[in-house]
Amino acid sequence: MITAIVLIKTSVDRIPEIAEQIAALESVSEVFSVTGTYDLIAMVRVGRHEDLAEVIPGRISKIPGVEGTDTHVAFRTYSQHDLEAAFSIGLDN
Repeated sequence: MITAIVLIKTSVDRIPEIAEQIAALESVSEVFSVTGTYDLIAMVRVGRHEDLAEVIPGRISKIPGVEGTDTHVAFRTYSQHDLEAAFSIGLDN
């Protein structure tokens, strides 16, 4: 699974509507409304690198009000949630 972190600049008067449209896209697992230079951050998870082109410039960038994106592809994913699940395998509560 390939994970991309997409920083998104939007029309500020439409942030909630744009976030909902992005969150509804297949391959988008989460969308965060944030402070700072960007308005939204989307987590995109796909099976192939080629799929990133379909999701980010092909769908996210075409949503009205999206002014620009900056994409970062993850090399590895580290998650406390994943570590806890791995260590609890086989344990009874």
